Amino acid sequence: MARQADTIDKRLKSLSVEMMLDGKDDDRNAIVSINPGAGGTDSQDWAEMLLRMYTRWCEHKGFKVAMVDYQPGDEAGIKGATFTVTGTNAFGYLKVESGVHRLVRISPFNANGKRQTSFSSVFVCPEVDNEIVIDVQEKDLRVDVFRASGAGGQHVNKTSSAVRVTHVPTGIVVQCQQESSQHRNREIAMNVLRSRLYQVEMQKVEAEMQEMHDSKDDIAWGSQIRSYVMHPYQMVKDHRTDEESGNVKAVMDGSLDRFIESALMARRKK
Repeated sequence: MARQADTIDKRLKSLSVEMMLDGKDDDRNAIVSINPGAGGTDSQDWAEMLLRMYTRWCEHKGFKVAMVDYQPGDEAGIKGATFTVTGTNAFGYLKVESGVHRLVRISPFNANGKRQTSFSSVFVCPEVDNEIVIDVQEKDLRVDVFRASGAGGQHVNKTSSAVRVTHVPTGIVVQCQQESSQHRNREIAMNVLRSRLYQVEMQKVEAEMQEMHDSKDDIAWGSQIRSYVMHPYQMVKDHRTDEESGNVKAVMDGSLDRFIESALMARRKK
């Protein structure tokens, strides 16, 4: 009976969360970008750890992940990564992950075994489709092509197939180097750019509404939302909701539901 009651309780909680995913773009696919902060190799390694964490979470949810851009670090980790997540309410779930993620651990890259604090930024926006018209003027774009730096075979490394697109008015930069075709990489990069521009406009509207209600929920690029402490104790804590877990390994293996659900509930209460 206890096991059955626990199953029912989990199902009811899951249904409650799903009912909250009724935002304008919650049912869309998501585009996720991860970038290391200051801290050199440690931060780049932390960014790759976050990439793995989200990939594992997507696997648990049955979501499909497709890499758009992957820039390996000089020694370890990544300099940045952008990927799409396809699945029911993907953006609705992942939108609460935007912000700065903080790691505290004994650095594996420090010969003296000192404790190191690293930061990485996560940015999530909804993937827009052809139904939404985003006016992007060609005169506002700067397009650069270069050789891909990641894995991809001889063709990728020998030709300038990678594409970087800069939207000059906003300073938004996106790039794609995963395809062997320059045309296809530009197409994907432009889709990401349109999605980023759409998110910027939606955040402006959201900020105005929050200001009217005097309850601004800061989910800006520089906001620290969660800490992952591996030394001197084991703890993952969300600073917005005070949700905690002492099982850091499980969280890094993709057990994020409790943090995502509590953040969604907190947003709804506001």
